[in-house]
Amino acid sequence: MIGPSGTVRLMVATKPVDFRKGMEGFATLVRESMRADPFLCVGRDYVAEIP
Repeated sequence: MIGPSGTVRLMVATKPVDFRKGMEGFATLVRESMRADPFLCVGRDYVAEIP
């Protein structure tokens, strides 16, 4: 089993999220409330640097 390394940050919403707002609404929520990049891509072939 492959698990996340010590450099991975996992962000979890503690309040309900309304997914009816679509991707743009969800991205805005992530940007404003978590101060994070909703389009940060971390995967097997591509690893983004987290600021």
